[in-house]
Amino acid sequence: MGDPTPAIQEWVAAAAQQLGLDLAGTDRDELITAVLDLTADIAHGVNRPAAPVTAFLVGLAAGRAADPAAAVPGHIASVRDLAALLSPP
Repeated sequence: MGDPTPAIQEWVAAAAQQLGLDLAGTDRDELITAVLDLTADIAHGVNRPAAPVTAFLVGLAAGRAADPAAAVPGHIASVRDLAALLSPP
């Protein structure tokens, strides 16, 4: 999907601060790209309304992990695998 734009970086920083999230030590570019790629895959492979809901579910699951930032890639991979199984060929 490409590199996140500065506007997205600024939004993520502001939203994280508003939500009381500490993203120190998190590669924001990598995180943003992973979430954007996930939502694109779900929107095109499952259906468009499922994309933001899926991103929320991944975030919710990651938030329950001992290390939420470290859990995100595994949760994204798991959901992408599920989408591949359920998507029409």
